[in-house]
Amino acid sequence: MPLTDFGHDELVGYRPVSTAPHDFDAFWQRTLDDARSRGGAVKAERVTDRFRLRTVEVDDLRLPGWNGEPVAAWLLRPRGAEGPLPVVVTYIGYSGGRGLPTDHLFWPAAGYAQLVVDSRGQGHDTPDRPLGDGTQWVEGFMTRGIDSPENYYYRRLMTDCVRAVDAVAELPGLDARRVVVGGGSQGGGLALAAAGLLGDRVAAVMPDVPFLCHFRRAVQITGEGPYPEIAHYLRWHSRHQVAPALATLDYFDGVHFAQRATAPALFSVGLMDPVCPPSTVYAAFNHYAGRDRTMTVWPFADHGGGCGSNPPVQLDWLAERGLAPEQGPATS
Repeated sequence: MPLTDFGHDELVGYRPVSTAPHDFDAFWQRTLDDARSRGGAVKAERVTDRFRLRTVEVDDLRLPGWNGEPVAAWLLRPRGAEGPLPVVVTYIGYSGGRGLPTDHLFWPAAGYAQLVVDSRGQGHDTPDRPLGDGTQWVEGFMTRGIDSPENYYYRRLMTDCVRAVDAVAELPGLDARRVVVGGGSQGGGLALAAAGLLGDRVAAVMPDVPFLCHFRRAVQITGEGPYPEIAHYLRWHSRHQVAPALATLDYFDGVHFAQRATAPALFSVGLMDPVCPPSTVYAAFNHYAGRDRTMTVWPFADHGGGCGSNPPVQLDWLAERGLAPEQGPATS
């Protein structure tokens, strides 16, 4: 249904004032330094035969994430392909995990390697241990540990996402110079975080209808989840909790990661999206630091964005930037 948000002409120029904390960079540098200091090796098991796949190889991985804790991931690649392959690191939408390898056959079919990263606590294969206060009776993850940036759930999840890119260098047959990060909704917000935190170690970023952007507006205008989890939490707590909660969210806002990201970026937005309002997507896009940024607009789309029409757009866009895989013989 139509969303009460800005018109398209206003969206194109919408660039809200940044609310990034003064110690944003120091907070994330400290967080990532600590995670990397915990060490840990990538563990891989070949599981192709389990899924009866003939043209795609599949490895079941465990990567070191936040606090050195193991994070599940799938690594898929075309069978018989000679590396090093460009790799698409895919982050998952809210309340979903990595699923099954058979859910992720598009990118290997197009000749890419794909690293599909589980979302701790949301999937079945990577547990999360809650820290701090904030969940109360609210289901979901948006208020888990919202009492402080150190305890907030997305500190752990975003660290996992960065460490997944770190792990690419340890995986044979992958080209660490051609890493593309992407995902839809929550996955798009996580891709922006990875791009902002990893700088030139990311060759491109593709956030589709990204979530986790412009929290301060989103929690006020969005009627469909997951942003209402935050509004519900604040409704039942003292008004004195509002400012501290919003201050915590500022450390995890896609707008602030976009201000630090320089890789070529291909965004998408649905102008009738009731979950991630267009103004929140454009807030990140218009703050994006990289010069090469493109927005794919789906005028009558809801949170599904371009659905099946979007991947061909991504393939063309990557090829134009020299990030297509080399052609090789098909194998079976």
